[in-house]
Amino acid sequence: MVGIIIASHGDFANGILQSAEMIFGKQENVKAVTLMPSEGPDVVKAKMKEAIASFDNQDEVLFLVDLWGGTPFNQANSLFEEHKDNWAIVAGMNLPMLIEAFASRFSMNTAHEIAAHILGTAKEGVKVKPESLEPAVSAKASAGPSKAGAPGKFEYVLARIDSRLLHGQVATAWTKTTQPTRIIVVSDAVAKDELRKKLIQQAAPPGVKAHVVPVHKMIELAKDDQHFGGQRALLLFENPQDALRAVEGGVPLKTINVGSMAHSPGKVQPNKVLAFSQDDIDTFKKLKELGLNFDVRKVPNDSKGDMDEIIKKAQEELNKQK
Repeated sequence: MVGIIIASHGDFANGILQSAEMIFGKQENVKAVTLMPSEGPDVVKAKMKEAIASFDNQDEVLFLVDLWGGTPFNQANSLFEEHKDNWAIVAGMNLPMLIEAFASRFSMNTAHEIAAHILGTAKEGVKVKPESLEPAVSAKASAGPSKAGAPGKFEYVLARIDSRLLHGQVATAWTKTTQPTRIIVVSDAVAKDELRKKLIQQAAPPGVKAHVVPVHKMIELAKDDQHFGGQRALLLFENPQDALRAVEGGVPLKTINVGSMAHSPGKVQPNKVLAFSQDDIDTFKKLKELGLNFDVRKVPNDSKGDMDEIIKKAQEELNKQK
């Protein structure tokens, strides 16, 4: 796996690494290197050497630095000169760039490949509101990907229960892993909320369209065998009750990813990210009776949780409250 050095003036490198891992999951062979006010160039260079020495593969190293021409860049460049056939440096680091670099390590084996690939994502991550301030682009460039495939139904690449719906972990980690062409939020409540609908549509990652539909509409779409061939759908449910209604109505899901369920009065929290009411527990039991499997993970890199054990613990805690 390609090793990554994140280097910056001050604590920026530590902060952006923490943010990226919060979204994408804990990473191996990644080190943050900081230049503090009391430190000189030689100290930064020594830190970089120490970080590289800790990597499993020291032949492929990618430096992500904050500023072209700054001390972190210059010290990385002094090391790079002896390894330019394999190593790479990218300056102007931002969070989309770093997350894309993490994702790319699953399919790309060289620092040069990753460095070339992440430039587009870094640029696409820079946006402005109001949109009228954006520079004009050609119609061809702004058209986005065209619909692919012959007539047919959706291919469901992920169905997820997440009370936060479309947020960073979904828009980056899960879309990189599952490669959807459509993200569909399935919720009666959100479908009635124009502001939330607009925010969800704006949060879609580049190249992916986001939609918000009520449960009954999703059931209709799932039965349409004429219009969605080639479309890869990622479904987001705010709660297990909506997921159950969709499955009972004919949405052909086999596995549901359980990512986040927010705590509220009357619920118990058997782990850090999942909170259950008695209705939630009963709903998951019904989903299991219908043949659904559960994939309990926040992000793809996480190990899978045991849903049966989580529900058992939640039931025990609810029973104690009675």
